Amino acid sequence: MITKLHIAGYKSIKDQTVDLSPINILIGSNGVGKSNFISIFSLIRAIYQQELQSYVLQKGGANNLLYFGKKTTPSIQISLDFEGLEASSINKFEVNLGVTKDDLYIHSVDTQFYNGITWYPQNHEQNVRESHFRYSKSRQAYYVNPQLQTFEVYHFHDTGDSSPIKSPCLLSDNNYLKKDGSNIAAFLWQLKENHFKNYIRIVKTIQSIAPFFQDFILNPFGNQDSPFIKLAWSEKGVMDSYFDAYSLSDGTLRFICLVTLLLQPNPPATIIIDEPELGLHPVAINKLAGLIHKISDKTQFIISTQSTDFVDNFEPQNILVADRVEKATIFKHLDINQLKDWLNEYSISAIWRKNMIGGQPF
Repeated sequence: MITKLHIAGYKSIKDQTVDLSPINILIGSNGVGKSNFISIFSLIRAIYQQELQSYVLQKGGANNLLYFGKKTTPSIQISLDFEGLEASSINKFEVNLGVTKDDLYIHSVDTQFYNGITWYPQNHEQNVRESHFRYSKSRQAYYVNPQLQTFEVYHFHDTGDSSPIKSPCLLSDNNYLKKDGSNIAAFLWQLKENHFKNYIRIVKTIQSIAPFFQDFILNPFGNQDSPFIKLAWSEKGVMDSYFDAYSLSDGTLRFICLVTLLLQPNPPATIIIDEPELGLHPVAINKLAGLIHKISDKTQFIISTQSTDFVDNFEPQNILVADRVEKATIFKHLDINQLKDWLNEYSISAIWRKNMIGGQPF
């Protein structure tokens, strides 16, 4: 689990250190910097996958990633503290990015191990365009690498006619659920074949918010060498019915992806989701929150949201508020002692609406 995240010089985040818990629900007004916080994990993922240069190009150049541009900010610093195997131990990962022309380069990648008494630092590389940290055989890298492998920001918002969720995918593309749900049919087929109990839990959970839903129809097609599969389903009470993903509402389609992500047999160590409530009925939002609570003992969650229904499913200590102060995004946890009397009478969403905790545009 990530216990602490430090970010400096990245987009709207000038310099912030944030303590993280098993469940972290990020709230705040539009444009305040919530998405910037979430996207830091995409940047780390790109660095780990040796895709930094393509990531920078995709985001419009280094100037768009540096706090108020390269004339103001010459570098980006990121560090993450992971809990160690022992109660007092910490594994730290640090990356410093420098800028040249319109590119970012990796100034340094370091790790540190804290045994409860002393920090032991180790440098892995300096002044390279792409990181090779994922291939490091050092003892410190051995403990950090599995954590970085799981960083993925899940975003199932694209449910239009050309959505990859609705399109056929290769049957063999079923090792893990992709961040955009583009291989949802293949992944569900793999679960049905190899993890039937998990598959049935997914089906029953979908039925609980879509009572018309009977089951998925997961039939590969195409030639034997490269079979394809697409998402299809049957309706309860209608013999031999067949519908594809185009017959599902956007909210139902997103819920299918979210439930599959959460109820797979081996979910990622860290799940990061940007606004999962989009298009969901309040009952589905509550069901989703319940699943998050259920697996938070083995998976850490970092989720941004605008939904008051979603927020009310969590405890004050789970809430992280984003605001803008002096041209920079800041993050703060709720002061439970200060809000104790309010929380005796009002929900978290009510005191959020009353602007008692910030995270509002006024």
